[in-house]
Amino acid sequence: MWPAIWIVWTAIFAVAEGIALANKKENDTLSENFRRLFRTRTSKVGRAIFAVGWFGFSGWFAIHILTETM
Repeated sequence: MWPAIWIVWTAIFAVAEGIALANKKENDTLSENFRRLFRTRTSKVGRAIFAVGWFGFSGWFAIHILTETM
């Protein structure tokens, strides 16, 4: 059942992001919302927090997948 749930979740995200990209309205894509949340255009602290979080997650996820650890 879980693979189906992940597939549906991914499909819903892809459709929502596709609609947001196609309509070209502001603040509707995932990227735009992350920029706004972390204030990456105006805050060095926000940029740093996002960068540390992103690289931390990416590093952990790569190790998690490649070594099959939790």
